Amino acid sequence: MSVRTRYWQYSLAVLILGLGTVIFLQVRPFLGGILGAATIYILLRKQMDALTGRRHMRRSLAATLLLGEAILCFLIPMSLIVWFLVSRIQHINLDPQSLIQPVRHVADLIRDRTGYDVLGDEAVTTVVSLLPRLGGLVMEWIGSFALNLLVLVFVLYFMLIGGTRMERYLSDLIPFNRTNTRNVLHEVHLIVRSNAIVIPLLALIQGGAALLGYVLFKVPDPVLFGLLTGFATIIPLVGTAIVWAPLALYLGLAGHWGNGIGLAIYSLLVITHIDNVARFIMQKKMADTHPLITIFGVVIGLSLFGFMGVIFGPLLLAMFILCVDIFKNQYLDARNAARIPAKVPEKAALPPPRGKPDNDKTIGNDRAG
Repeated sequence: MSVRTRYWQYSLAVLILGLGTVIFLQVRPFLGGILGAATIYILLRKQMDALTGRRHMRRSLAATLLLGEAILCFLIPMSLIVWFLVSRIQHINLDPQSLIQPVRHVADLIRDRTGYDVLGDEAVTTVVSLLPRLGGLVMEWIGSFALNLLVLVFVLYFMLIGGTRMERYLSDLIPFNRTNTRNVLHEVHLIVRSNAIVIPLLALIQGGAALLGYVLFKVPDPVLFGLLTGFATIIPLVGTAIVWAPLALYLGLAGHWGNGIGLAIYSLLVITHIDNVARFIMQKKMADTHPLITIFGVVIGLSLFGFMGVIFGPLLLAMFILCVDIFKNQYLDARNAARIPAKVPEKAALPPPRGKPDNDKTIGNDRAG
């Protein structure tokens, strides 16, 4: 390769990396919508192939039908849940006493039981001053959520139309042979599909079980706390305990020790075990991902990709491990195998050294003489 060719090659690589970095930084506010579109595309990919391949439907018509299915099954329920949570938070922002009064009540109960005042006048003033900022953050988050929904719909439509060419182009860019490329694409499809199905189902199951417990043990506003429990499913290690444990403590401090202890026992026996059993069954059926990959992947993904990091964080960690495994099998194991010398069979007869007669022949000659 000539010097000029190397210069062109390296310059093009630097140009691609530089422009890619600039584009990524500018597109990062819309990354949730793009990753959401990629997730739904993977879920609808087989349906798209069936409509265009078996039924010979035009790709634009099939993409429109599947886009309507995605809006009806995914986006509308998610928007309704977000609207419900935001309306409650906005109500707190407009009426700060609706938040301060329960907190003050709990603080009074703790002071009566222990003699320690955990909520002074300065703390109340600080909380009230922070509530307008909370309202501003909520409005900003609503705008970002709506914009990412529009990006998701727009990107998903063109992904469905050009899906085959897009997949072929990406497979050509992957720096592996055909076998490893198939393994990588299969792992991506398996993990994304698994997390996109398992996580919402776990949130629905645990949220429903928690809602039943909150109704039975007379928790205030059980629907709100049931939704929060469903969302808390994605939090590693702590999980739903971040919601039901304070509620059980609140019931006990309020004097309802029977309901508080009953809620704690119900949560430990039902909500926690439902999560373990359902996660074990569904992960075995969808993708046998190691729990540590899921836990650390969620922690990494939430900081990088936001809410969609619940899906793409474990994928990122699994891809890293898969690439390390491919490098080990293809290069390190082959190099170690080349260093091992060929073994000589132990029972193989060695030829006699040159210049020395064979003993049997010498003895025979002596006898003949």
